Amino acid sequence: MTVQLRPWTPEDAPALLAAYEENPDLHTQFGGANLSTVDKARELISQRLPLTDSLRNWAITIDHVVAGNVGLSAIERTHGTAWVYYWLTSAARGHGYASRALATVATKAFTDGLFRLELGHRVNNPASCSVARRAGFIVEGLERQKLQYGAERFDVETHARLRTDPVPNLEAIPTVR
Repeated sequence: MTVQLRPWTPEDAPALLAAYEENPDLHTQFGGANLSTVDKARELISQRLPLTDSLRNWAITIDHVVAGNVGLSAIERTHGTAWVYYWLTSAARGHGYASRALATVATKAFTDGLFRLELGHRVNNPASCSVARRAGFIVEGLERQKLQYGAERFDVETHARLRTDPVPNLEAIPTVR
């Protein structure tokens, strides 16, 4: 089994659409994006999943098929900070891919000059918490009722990892450019 991180391509649109359709819990990850067709998925890839100075996303692939994403947003060079996020399809969960991808991207970010990476997850998502902790992200606090989905509000637990924190003992995922 080959696991890799690589930039998203327009050819990944069918896989992105399938992930969205098969995993209703991912709908919040896409912030209300319209992913009703392959063309809409292709548009999202070009607009929201690029590798730029302020936004970086990598497709997590298993045997060359997209199984998730790990990304950095709000990259701020003055203070050396960024926001980190990740998702996997249901079939790819439970194998450590998200933790390995997150740790790999954190190492890349620190090598690229960033100092602090932050993330948050709903407190009713213990799997996301486990991913963050395994990748070396330390719990920093609770933001009460920060997120709203429909009529319901959710508390968010925040985590951070600093360049000076211990490196987790996880196998890095090869990155293809």
